[in-house]
Amino acid sequence: MKLGTPLKTGATRLLLLGSGELGKEVAIEAQRLGVEVIAVDRYPDAPAMQVAHRSHVISMLDREALRSIVERERPDLIVPEIEAIDTEFLLELEQAGQRVIPTARAVNLTMNREGIRRLAAEELGLPTASYAFAKTADELRTNAAQIGFPCVIKPIMSSSGKGQSVVQDASQLDQAWRYAMDGARGVSDTAIIEEFINFDYEITLLTVRHQGGTSFCPPIGHVQIKGDYHESWQPMAMTPTALAEAKRQAEAVTTALGGTGIFGVELFIRGEQVWFSEVSPRPHDTGMVTMISQNLTQFELHVRAILGLPVLEISNLGPAASHVILAKESHDVVGFSGIAEALAIPASKLRLFGKPDTRPGRRMGVALTLGTTTDEARSRAEQCAHAVQITTT
Repeated sequence: MKLGTPLKTGATRLLLLGSGELGKEVAIEAQRLGVEVIAVDRYPDAPAMQVAHRSHVISMLDREALRSIVERERPDLIVPEIEAIDTEFLLELEQAGQRVIPTARAVNLTMNREGIRRLAAEELGLPTASYAFAKTADELRTNAAQIGFPCVIKPIMSSSGKGQSVVQDASQLDQAWRYAMDGARGVSDTAIIEEFINFDYEITLLTVRHQGGTSFCPPIGHVQIKGDYHESWQPMAMTPTALAEAKRQAEAVTTALGGTGIFGVELFIRGEQVWFSEVSPRPHDTGMVTMISQNLTQFELHVRAILGLPVLEISNLGPAASHVILAKESHDVVGFSGIAEALAIPASKLRLFGKPDTRPGRRMGVALTLGTTTDEARSRAEQCAHAVQITTT
Protein backbone atom coordinates (compact mmCIF):
# COMPACT_ATOMS: atom_id res chain seq x y z
CA MET A 1 0.00 0.00 0.00
CA LYS A 2 1.35 3.39 -1.02
CA LEU A 3 -0.23 6.70 -0.03
CA GLY A 4 0.42 10.05 -1.68
CA THR A 5 0.68 13.56 -0.28
CA PRO A 6 -2.48 15.70 -0.07
CA LEU A 7 -2.82 18.45 -2.69
CA LYS A 8 0.14 17.10 -4.67
CA THR A 9 0.41 15.02 -7.82
CA GLY A 10 -0.09 11.42 -6.79
CA ALA A 11 -2.32 12.25 -3.81
CA THR A 12 -4.64 9.50 -2.60
CA ARG A 13 -8.08 11.07 -2.99
CA LEU A 14 -11.18 10.08 -1.04
CA LEU A 15 -14.54 11.45 -2.22
CA LEU A 16 -16.96 11.49 0.69
CA LEU A 17 -20.62 11.40 -0.36
CA GLY A 18 -22.38 12.78 2.68
CA SER A 19 -20.68 15.13 5.10
CA GLY A 20 -22.45 14.75 8.43
CA GLU A 21 -20.95 13.92 11.81
CA LEU A 22 -19.97 10.39 10.82
CA GLY A 23 -18.35 11.59 7.63
CA LYS A 24 -16.47 14.24 9.59
CA GLU A 25 -14.76 11.58 11.70
CA VAL A 26 -13.95 9.50 8.61
CA ALA A 27 -12.40 12.60 7.01
CA ILE A 28 -10.28 13.30 10.08
CA GLU A 29 -9.00 9.72 10.28
CA ALA A 30 -8.23 9.64 6.56
CA GLN A 31 -6.31 12.90 6.81
CA ARG A 32 -4.26 11.52 9.69
CA LEU A 33 -2.93 8.99 7.18
CA GLY A 34 -2.23 11.60 4.51
CA VAL A 35 -5.34 11.10 2.40
CA GLU A 36 -6.78 14.04 0.46
CA VAL A 37 -10.48 14.36 1.33
CA ILE A 38 -13.20 15.94 -0.81
CA ALA A 39 -16.54 16.31 0.99
CA VAL A 40 -19.91 16.44 -0.77
CA ASP A 41 -23.36 17.15 0.64
CA ARG A 42 -26.64 18.85 -0.25
CA TYR A 43 -26.03 21.88 2.01
CA PRO A 44 -23.00 24.13 2.60
CA ASP A 45 -20.78 24.07 5.68
CA ALA A 46 -21.73 20.50 6.63
CA PRO A 47 -19.55 19.04 9.42
CA ALA A 48 -17.13 17.11 7.19
CA MET A 49 -16.77 20.08 4.84
CA GLN A 50 -15.29 22.03 7.74
CA VAL A 51 -12.29 19.67 7.91
CA ALA A 52 -12.00 18.49 4.28
CA HIS A 53 -9.48 19.77 1.76
CA ARG A 54 -12.31 20.76 -0.62
CA SER A 55 -16.07 20.51 -0.75
CA HIS A 56 -18.99 20.58 -3.17
CA VAL A 57 -22.68 21.24 -2.62
CA ILE A 58 -25.03 19.18 -4.82
CA SER A 59 -27.98 16.85 -4.60
CA MET A 60 -26.50 13.37 -4.68
CA LEU A 61 -29.68 12.18 -6.36
CA ASP A 62 -28.53 14.27 -9.36
CA ARG A 63 -26.36 11.89 -11.35
CA GLU A 64 -25.09 14.54 -13.75
CA ALA A 65 -23.86 16.67 -10.86
CA LEU A 66 -22.22 13.59 -9.36
CA ARG A 67 -20.65 12.67 -12.67
CA SER A 68 -19.18 16.14 -13.03
CA ILE A 69 -17.55 15.98 -9.58
CA VAL A 70 -16.14 12.50 -10.15
CA GLU A 71 -14.66 13.56 -13.49
CA ARG A 72 -13.18 16.71 -11.93
CA GLU A 73 -11.80 15.15 -8.75
CA ARG A 74 -10.73 11.72 -10.11
CA PRO A 75 -10.97 10.04 -6.68
CA ASP A 76 -9.24 6.80 -5.76
CA LEU A 77 -12.06 5.97 -3.34
CA ILE A 78 -15.74 6.91 -3.33
CA VAL A 79 -17.11 6.57 0.21
CA PRO A 80 -20.90 6.95 0.65
CA GLU A 81 -21.88 8.21 4.11
CA ILE A 82 -25.64 8.78 3.71
CA GLU A 83 -28.64 7.11 2.09
CA ALA A 84 -29.78 9.94 -0.22
CA ILE A 85 -27.58 8.97 -3.17
CA ASP A 86 -28.35 7.77 -6.70
CA THR A 87 -27.13 4.24 -5.98
CA GLU A 88 -27.82 3.03 -9.52
CA PHE A 89 -25.30 5.59 -10.73
CA LEU A 90 -22.74 4.24 -8.24
CA LEU A 91 -23.11 0.86 -9.96
CA GLU A 92 -22.31 2.54 -13.28
CA LEU A 93 -19.28 4.29 -11.80
CA GLU A 94 -17.97 1.02 -10.41
CA GLN A 95 -18.40 -0.71 -13.75
CA ALA A 96 -16.40 2.14 -15.30
CA GLY A 97 -13.49 1.43 -12.92
CA GLN A 98 -14.20 3.61 -9.88
CA ARG A 99 -13.78 2.01 -6.46
CA VAL A 100 -16.92 2.41 -4.34
CA ILE A 101 -16.75 1.51 -0.61
CA PRO A 102 -17.48 -1.20 0.28
CA THR A 103 -18.96 -2.02 -3.15
CA ALA A 104 -21.63 -0.31 -5.24
CA ARG A 105 -23.80 -3.42 -4.95
CA ALA A 106 -23.57 -3.31 -1.15
CA VAL A 107 -24.55 0.36 -1.09
CA ASN A 108 -27.41 -0.24 -3.52
CA LEU A 109 -28.80 -3.24 -1.65
CA THR A 110 -28.58 -1.80 1.84
CA MET A 111 -30.15 1.53 0.94
CA ASN A 112 -33.27 -0.37 -0.12
CA ARG A 113 -34.93 -2.38 2.65
CA GLU A 114 -36.47 -4.71 0.11
CA GLY A 115 -33.09 -5.60 -1.38
CA ILE A 116 -31.32 -6.28 1.92
CA ARG A 117 -34.27 -8.14 3.45
CA ARG A 118 -34.58 -10.46 0.47
CA LEU A 119 -30.82 -11.07 0.52
CA ALA A 120 -30.79 -11.90 4.23
CA ALA A 121 -33.96 -13.95 4.47
CA GLU A 122 -34.41 -15.50 1.04
CA GLU A 123 -30.84 -15.97 -0.20
CA LEU A 124 -28.90 -16.43 3.04
CA GLY A 125 -31.69 -17.98 5.12
CA LEU A 126 -31.08 -15.73 8.13
CA PRO A 127 -33.82 -15.40 10.75
CA THR A 128 -35.75 -12.14 10.27
CA ALA A 129 -39.13 -10.77 11.20
CA SER A 130 -41.91 -11.85 8.83
CA TYR A 131 -42.36 -9.19 6.18
CA ALA A 132 -44.31 -8.08 3.13
CA PHE A 133 -44.27 -5.09 0.79
CA ALA A 134 -46.97 -2.69 -0.35
CA LYS A 135 -47.15 -0.16 -3.19
CA THR A 136 -50.62 1.13 -2.33
CA ALA A 137 -52.67 1.80 0.80
CA ASP A 138 -55.01 -1.05 -0.17
CA GLU A 139 -52.08 -3.45 -0.54
CA LEU A 140 -50.79 -2.28 2.83
CA ARG A 141 -54.11 -3.16 4.49
CA THR A 142 -54.19 -6.61 2.91
CA ASN A 143 -50.59 -7.50 3.74
CA ALA A 144 -50.67 -6.04 7.25
CA ALA A 145 -53.64 -8.27 8.05
CA GLN A 146 -51.58 -11.28 6.97
CA ILE A 147 -48.54 -10.22 9.03
CA GLY A 148 -50.72 -9.46 12.06
CA PHE A 149 -50.82 -6.70 14.65
CA PRO A 150 -48.90 -5.01 16.07
CA CYS A 151 -46.62 -4.53 13.07
CA VAL A 152 -44.00 -2.03 11.93
CA ILE A 153 -44.48 0.07 8.78
CA LYS A 154 -41.47 1.72 7.10
CA PRO A 155 -40.65 3.16 3.68
CA ILE A 156 -38.23 0.83 1.93
CA MET A 157 -35.86 3.77 1.43
CA SER A 158 -35.36 6.24 4.28
CA SER A 159 -32.93 7.16 7.04
CA SER A 160 -32.87 8.03 10.75
CA GLY A 161 -36.27 6.47 11.42
CA LYS A 162 -38.11 8.80 9.00
CA GLY A 163 -41.50 7.39 8.03
CA GLN A 164 -41.39 4.53 10.53
CA SER A 165 -44.32 3.70 12.82
CA VAL A 166 -45.65 0.87 14.97
CA VAL A 167 -49.25 0.06 14.09
CA GLN A 168 -51.45 -1.48 16.79
CA ASP A 169 -54.54 -2.17 14.68
CA ALA A 170 -56.03 -1.67 11.22
CA SER A 171 -57.46 1.75 12.08
CA GLN A 172 -53.93 3.22 12.09
CA LEU A 173 -52.87 1.89 8.67
CA ASP A 174 -53.94 4.85 6.51
CA GLN A 175 -52.03 7.25 8.72
CA ALA A 176 -49.01 4.91 8.72
CA TRP A 177 -49.10 4.74 4.91
CA ARG A 178 -49.09 8.53 4.58
CA TYR A 179 -46.33 8.85 7.15
CA ALA A 180 -44.21 6.24 5.34
CA MET A 181 -44.60 7.94 1.97
CA ASP A 182 -43.86 11.38 3.45
CA GLY A 183 -40.69 10.00 5.09
CA ALA A 184 -39.44 8.09 2.04
CA ARG A 185 -36.16 8.99 0.37
CA GLY A 186 -36.08 9.89 -3.29
CA VAL A 187 -38.81 8.42 -5.48
CA SER A 188 -39.53 5.43 -3.24
CA ASP A 189 -43.21 4.42 -3.46
CA THR A 190 -43.11 1.18 -1.47
CA ALA A 191 -43.50 0.36 2.22
CA ILE A 192 -42.33 -2.70 4.12
CA ILE A 193 -44.60 -4.29 6.72
CA GLU A 194 -42.69 -6.17 9.41
CA GLU A 195 -43.78 -8.48 12.18
CA PHE A 196 -43.28 -6.80 15.56
CA ILE A 197 -40.74 -8.87 17.48
CA ASN A 198 -40.97 -8.53 21.24
CA PHE A 199 -37.20 -8.61 21.76
CA ASP A 200 -35.30 -8.29 25.03
CA TYR A 201 -32.81 -5.85 23.52
CA GLU A 202 -31.24 -4.86 20.22
CA ILE A 203 -27.59 -4.48 19.34
CA THR A 204 -25.28 -3.11 16.73
CA LEU A 205 -22.47 -5.50 15.92
CA LEU A 206 -19.79 -3.47 14.16
CA THR A 207 -18.25 -5.88 11.67
CA VAL A 208 -14.99 -5.06 9.86
CA ARG A 209 -14.09 -6.70 6.56
CA HIS A 210 -10.38 -6.21 5.88
CA GLN A 211 -7.52 -7.88 4.06
CA GLY A 212 -6.89 -10.20 7.01
CA GLY A 213 -10.50 -11.43 7.21
CA THR A 214 -13.51 -10.36 9.29
CA SER A 215 -13.27 -8.85 12.79
CA PHE A 216 -15.92 -7.79 15.28
CA CYS A 217 -16.15 -5.00 17.82
CA PRO A 218 -17.70 -5.85 21.20
CA PRO A 219 -21.51 -5.65 20.87
CA ILE A 220 -23.15 -2.27 21.33
CA GLY A 221 -26.52 -1.93 23.06
CA HIS A 222 -28.70 0.97 22.02
CA VAL A 223 -32.02 2.70 22.48
CA GLN A 224 -33.90 4.21 19.55
CA ILE A 225 -36.68 6.76 19.79
CA LYS A 226 -38.95 7.07 16.73
CA GLY A 227 -36.52 4.84 14.88
CA ASP A 228 -33.51 7.07 15.50
CA TYR A 229 -30.51 6.45 17.76
CA HIS A 230 -30.75 8.13 21.16
CA GLU A 231 -28.12 6.41 23.32
CA SER A 232 -25.70 3.50 23.03
CA TRP A 233 -23.34 1.62 25.30
CA GLN A 234 -20.54 -0.91 25.01
CA PRO A 235 -20.15 -3.71 25.83
CA MET A 236 -23.69 -5.08 25.78
CA ALA A 237 -23.93 -8.15 28.01
CA MET A 238 -24.88 -11.22 25.96
CA THR A 239 -24.78 -14.95 26.46
CA PRO A 240 -21.95 -16.69 24.59
CA THR A 241 -24.52 -18.55 22.48
CA ALA A 242 -26.35 -15.38 21.44
CA LEU A 243 -23.09 -13.56 20.66
CA ALA A 244 -21.82 -16.45 18.56
CA GLU A 245 -25.08 -16.49 16.57
CA ALA A 246 -24.96 -12.71 16.13
CA LYS A 247 -21.44 -12.99 14.74
CA ARG A 248 -22.49 -15.82 12.42
CA GLN A 249 -25.30 -13.76 10.95
CA ALA A 250 -23.19 -10.61 10.69
CA GLU A 251 -20.40 -12.43 8.90
CA ALA A 252 -22.85 -14.12 6.52
CA VAL A 253 -24.50 -10.89 5.40
CA THR A 254 -21.30 -8.83 5.17
CA THR A 255 -19.55 -11.58 3.21
CA ALA A 256 -22.47 -11.62 0.78
CA LEU A 257 -22.22 -7.84 0.38
CA GLY A 258 -18.43 -7.96 -0.11
CA GLY A 259 -15.81 -5.24 -0.20
CA THR A 260 -13.87 -3.84 2.72
CA GLY A 261 -14.75 -1.44 5.52
CA ILE A 262 -16.96 -1.37 8.57
CA PHE A 263 -20.59 -2.48 8.59
CA GLY A 264 -23.15 -1.69 11.29
CA VAL A 265 -25.21 -4.87 11.62
CA GLU A 266 -28.39 -4.42 13.66
CA LEU A 267 -29.89 -7.46 15.38
CA PHE A 268 -32.78 -8.24 17.75
CA ILE A 269 -32.11 -10.54 20.70
CA ARG A 270 -34.57 -12.50 22.86
CA GLY A 271 -32.91 -14.96 25.20
CA GLU A 272 -30.56 -16.83 22.89
CA GLN A 273 -32.62 -16.16 19.74
CA VAL A 274 -31.18 -13.68 17.26
CA TRP A 275 -32.95 -12.00 14.34
CA PHE A 276 -31.23 -9.99 11.61
CA SER A 277 -32.76 -6.50 11.26
CA GLU A 278 -30.67 -4.19 9.06
CA VAL A 279 -27.12 -3.42 7.98
CA SER A 280 -25.36 -0.16 7.07
CA PRO A 281 -22.20 -0.46 4.92
CA ARG A 282 -20.45 2.37 6.76
CA PRO A 283 -19.82 3.65 10.30
CA HIS A 284 -22.96 3.56 12.41
CA ASP A 285 -24.45 6.29 14.57
CA THR A 286 -24.64 3.96 17.59
CA GLY A 287 -20.93 3.29 17.03
CA MET A 288 -20.01 6.83 18.05
CA VAL A 289 -19.49 5.29 21.50
CA THR A 290 -16.27 3.77 20.12
CA MET A 291 -14.70 7.24 20.23
CA ILE A 292 -14.25 6.59 23.96
CA SER A 293 -14.78 2.84 24.37
CA GLN A 294 -12.21 1.21 22.07
CA ASN A 295 -8.51 1.27 21.26
CA LEU A 296 -9.51 1.85 17.62
CA THR A 297 -12.66 3.83 16.84
CA GLN A 298 -15.07 2.63 14.18
CA PHE A 299 -13.76 5.45 11.98
CA GLU A 300 -10.14 4.35 12.31
CA LEU A 301 -11.18 0.78 11.55
CA HIS A 302 -13.12 1.89 8.46
CA VAL A 303 -10.23 3.91 7.06
CA ARG A 304 -7.66 1.21 7.78
CA ALA A 305 -9.80 -1.43 6.13
CA ILE A 306 -10.55 0.53 2.96
CA LEU A 307 -6.88 1.50 2.56
CA GLY A 308 -5.78 -2.13 2.89
CA LEU A 309 -3.95 -1.51 6.17
CA PRO A 310 -3.74 -4.01 9.05
CA VAL A 311 -6.65 -4.43 11.46
CA LEU A 312 -5.30 -6.30 14.44
CA GLU A 313 -6.69 -6.50 17.96
CA ILE A 314 -9.88 -4.54 18.69
CA SER A 315 -10.23 -4.09 22.43
CA ASN A 316 -12.75 -2.46 24.74
CA LEU A 317 -11.27 0.09 27.17
CA GLY A 318 -14.04 -0.29 29.73
CA PRO A 319 -17.79 0.23 30.11
CA ALA A 320 -18.75 3.25 28.03
CA ALA A 321 -21.80 5.08 26.72
CA SER A 322 -22.93 7.79 24.32
CA HIS A 323 -25.98 10.03 24.44
CA VAL A 324 -27.23 12.41 21.74
CA ILE A 325 -27.58 16.17 22.12
CA LEU A 326 -30.73 17.16 20.26
CA ALA A 327 -32.09 20.53 19.17
CA LYS A 328 -35.60 21.45 20.29
CA GLU A 329 -36.21 24.41 18.00
CA SER A 330 -35.18 25.85 14.65
CA HIS A 331 -32.36 28.40 14.63
CA ASP A 332 -30.14 29.79 11.87
CA VAL A 333 -27.45 30.89 14.33
CA VAL A 334 -26.38 28.26 16.82
CA GLY A 335 -24.46 28.43 20.08
CA PHE A 336 -23.93 26.16 23.08
CA SER A 337 -23.83 26.76 26.81
CA GLY A 338 -23.35 24.42 29.74
CA ILE A 339 -20.10 23.03 28.29
CA ALA A 340 -18.17 23.40 31.55
CA GLU A 341 -20.96 21.72 33.49
CA ALA A 342 -21.08 18.87 30.98
CA LEU A 343 -17.35 18.26 31.14
CA ALA A 344 -17.46 18.32 34.92
CA ILE A 345 -19.13 14.91 34.69
CA PRO A 346 -16.37 12.34 35.47
CA ALA A 347 -14.72 10.58 32.51
CA SER A 348 -16.71 12.58 29.96
CA LYS A 349 -16.05 13.96 26.48
CA LEU A 350 -18.14 16.03 24.09
CA ARG A 351 -18.34 16.07 20.33
CA LEU A 352 -20.22 19.09 18.97
CA PHE A 353 -20.71 18.51 15.28
CA GLY A 354 -20.71 22.08 13.96
CA LYS A 355 -23.96 21.83 12.01
CA PRO A 356 -24.81 25.30 10.71
CA ASP A 357 -28.44 25.41 11.89
CA THR A 358 -30.98 23.52 13.95
CA ARG A 359 -34.45 22.06 13.62
CA PRO A 360 -36.51 20.13 16.18
CA GLY A 361 -34.90 16.75 16.85
CA ARG A 362 -31.72 17.44 14.86
CA ARG A 363 -28.63 15.75 16.32
CA MET A 364 -26.14 18.50 17.17
CA GLY A 365 -23.63 16.62 19.29
CA VAL A 366 -22.93 13.58 21.41
CA ALA A 367 -21.77 13.02 24.97
CA LEU A 368 -19.27 10.21 25.59
CA THR A 369 -18.46 8.75 29.00
CA LEU A 370 -16.72 5.88 30.76
CA GLY A 371 -17.92 4.23 33.96
CA THR A 372 -17.22 1.31 36.24
CA THR A 373 -20.37 -0.31 34.79
CA THR A 374 -22.40 0.34 31.67
CA ASP A 375 -25.24 1.61 33.88
CA GLU A 376 -22.94 4.19 35.42
CA ALA A 377 -21.59 5.16 32.00
CA ARG A 378 -25.13 5.57 30.64
CA SER A 379 -26.14 7.73 33.59
CA ARG A 380 -23.07 9.93 33.15
CA ALA A 381 -23.65 10.25 29.41
CA GLU A 382 -27.24 11.34 29.95
CA GLN A 383 -26.18 13.94 32.55
CA CYS A 384 -23.42 15.21 30.26
CA ALA A 385 -25.73 15.51 27.24
CA HIS A 386 -28.51 17.21 29.19
CA ALA A 387 -26.12 19.77 30.67
CA VAL A 388 -25.49 21.18 27.18
CA GLN A 389 -27.96 23.86 26.14
CA ILE A 390 -28.39 24.99 22.54
CA THR A 391 -28.70 28.76 22.23
CA THR A 392 -29.33 31.25 19.44
CA THR A 393 -25.98 33.06 19.76
